[in-house]
Amino acid sequence: MTWLRALREVVRSGLTIEEARLEPLLALRTAVGVAIVIGPALWLASPAYAASAALGAYSAGAATFQRTWRPRKVIALGAGAGLALSTFVGYLAAGRLAMFLPLLAVWAFAAGMAWAVGSTAGIVAATTVGSMLVTVTLPTSVGRALEHAGIIALGGVAQALLILLFPIRRWGAHRDALADALAAVADYARRLRHDPTAPFDPEPLMTARDAAAVTPSQARTRPSVLHGPRGLAERIRPVVAALADPDVGAPAEGPGRDRARELLDAAAEVLDAAARSIRRGTPAEVSPGSTDALCVDEEHEVLEGPARQAAERLVELLGEALEIARCGTRGRTPTPLNPADAQLLVRPTMFRLVPVVARAVRRELRRDSPVFRHAVRLAAVATLGYLIAARLPVGHGYWAPITSVMVMRPDFHQTYARAVARFAGTLAGVALATGMVRALGPDAHVFGLLAVVSAGLSYTLNRTGYAYSQCFTAAYVVFLLGMGGQAWEQTVPERVVLTLLGGALAMLAYVVFPAWETPRLPDRLADWLAADGRYAAAVLRSYAEPTREHHADLRKALLASREARAAWQETYDRARQEPVRPRGLTSREAEEAQEALKGFDRAAMLMESHVPRADSRPVPEAERFAEALEADTAQAAVDVLEHRNMDWGRVEEALHAWQDAPVDRSPVVRRGAELQKRALEDLATAVSRTALERDMGSAREQQRTRTALAAEDDESAQPHRGG
Repeated sequence: MTWLRALREVVRSGLTIEEARLEPLLALRTAVGVAIVIGPALWLASPAYAASAALGAYSAGAATFQRTWRPRKVIALGAGAGLALSTFVGYLAAGRLAMFLPLLAVWAFAAGMAWAVGSTAGIVAATTVGSMLVTVTLPTSVGRALEHAGIIALGGVAQALLILLFPIRRWGAHRDALADALAAVADYARRLRHDPTAPFDPEPLMTARDAAAVTPSQARTRPSVLHGPRGLAERIRPVVAALADPDVGAPAEGPGRDRARELLDAAAEVLDAAARSIRRGTPAEVSPGSTDALCVDEEHEVLEGPARQAAERLVELLGEALEIARCGTRGRTPTPLNPADAQLLVRPTMFRLVPVVARAVRRELRRDSPVFRHAVRLAAVATLGYLIAARLPVGHGYWAPITSVMVMRPDFHQTYARAVARFAGTLAGVALATGMVRALGPDAHVFGLLAVVSAGLSYTLNRTGYAYSQCFTAAYVVFLLGMGGQAWEQTVPERVVLTLLGGALAMLAYVVFPAWETPRLPDRLADWLAADGRYAAAVLRSYAEPTREHHADLRKALLASREARAAWQETYDRARQEPVRPRGLTSREAEEAQEALKGFDRAAMLMESHVPRADSRPVPEAERFAEALEADTAQAAVDVLEHRNMDWGRVEEALHAWQDAPVDRSPVVRRGAELQKRALEDLATAVSRTALERDMGSAREQQRTRTALAAEDDESAQPHRGG
């Protein structure tokens, strides 16, 4: 992608309205938290104290809107404590540039490294850098600094108390994650009716698993309905795929295909009903027609062989899903589905999280890590922005580095899109607030009320797009400054100019010290291929020797394969938006390799749907194929990194031996092995090239990019010519 096209995508993305469900009650509660600290501070103290209270309450409230599975009150308290600490520490060094700049750089670097833990930690840590930059204009003594820090922390306490006293949809995020997983499988079943080889995105299942991890205290209060359906969604997915697949399931045409479509449609309705029940806490309702369709008649059933086994298994699993949903709405605890479901996915407590965080940060302390490079950029831009703004003939110079810190992200697209969105939102918000300030005149209490209203609107639009939320955030800041007696004629132009400066610095920093994902594509592809090979081998070993140990290994390998696939998908999506030349893999090669590995995944999933129980008869041929598959995929992963052609010699030899076996004890697993070999051949075709072919492929890729860009320009120019 060229720079011009990338910038077009950035502007479009930054100003796009995202379709998201609004949560006005949550926004109202958080805005009330801002109000109950601003009001008393104005009444009992001064506008300066009210501004500090507003800083803590607003930032702590914004932190609770980040996606996290921990209790929201813990996030509010943690954000308030971090803001208070950064405020006080920043004041200790304020006034001495030689001390403040190194402190700011170290603090910003640590905030950037917080992304190693997750996006929520990174965003909350960035707000603490902002509070440190604001600090230099507030207190006049150490005692006053302690007072302001305490008031900022009090804002976080106020938000936490409101969450405790007025809980809104407790476990709502966890319910939504589980319901989304069931709904994703329902959508998958519907798509399989028309496309038996439709792909499935495992992200909703991964999110549901992440949400299922709880601390010991959370486990005591978790609703019973959140215990079992996630495992059911995991097991239903391969069963509906096996039923729809024409190679190992229902025939491609005829009464069997019609019966499979009927079952898939009924399964989708049942899963959607279970998802609605879990999301809303209402009884699960299914139409009589779908219930009748799920009755497998022993005498008149048209499905045979593996397809009939899949149908019977699907009906059994859907019955369990409805039973769990109905038990959860009536408050009864459902019976665990199997011993694995009775075990909790344990999430470490806040204190036990410290060594986990330390290990995560240590893993990212390397030059090629996107998180490390983000931390370096953050530290450099925060200090440089502060120095540049201090030299300008304007007040409130901290707005420039605050803008840079708040828009910067570890990847190119988000950083640029947020910079564009912040400037557009700031311009609109400042214009709106300025008009109101001029019309109303100076009144601290009115401005305090308007600041609370702006905060509530900012929270409400938090998930509809950064630009629209930032519009009311900018208005909130203008009203706070007006409450403190700042003249709008001075503050408004300064904020616009400094916001533009901060956004430009953030964008320039990524050009100077980037962390492009495009060169990482071969590494991610190799990791995914190796993980998929281990997963497929684990499935085959469950046929070769059906034991509980092998079933447990299969589950671990499946989770590892999903993580590798998610890492590839994230890198691939970011690489498609980067204005850099292909390195190692062109975009077409990456796309074809992705489709080949998805086919390999799907073949393993089809075999997984028929994994035998522990007392079933073993399939010895599967063990030999598993060893060959694991060895060849591991070697192929190395070949991808070293730009060598792949070789599937052991896989071909093992498959020929299997086909020559006198007795075929499991036609499903052998057919799956054939599909896997075909997918591996497609992968080799996608990425195997000579040196000359690689050079020609890169040139063709650049030519395709130029042609596509020229076509877009022609299309955009046609309306003007027609006018």
